[in-house]
Amino acid sequence: MEAIILIGAIVLVTLMGMRLIHRINARHDARIASHTFSDAMPGVGRRSRKHHRRVPEDPSGPADPD
Repeated sequence: MEAIILIGAIVLVTLMGMRLIHRINARHDARIASHTFSDAMPGVGRRSRKHHRRVPEDPSGPADPD
């Protein structure tokens, strides 16, 4: 008899935990859905490159000055 009560208590606590997690997730999803995301401002959160490479204008390469 005590084992049945113990198993019932474990099942009850597990179900209560599942319900709590479900409610927290639903609240979190509602909070995300109500938030409007936008593009980041230029230059914010972006790292600049240490070395900037120049692209040659002529793809055949530099001309030999003779």
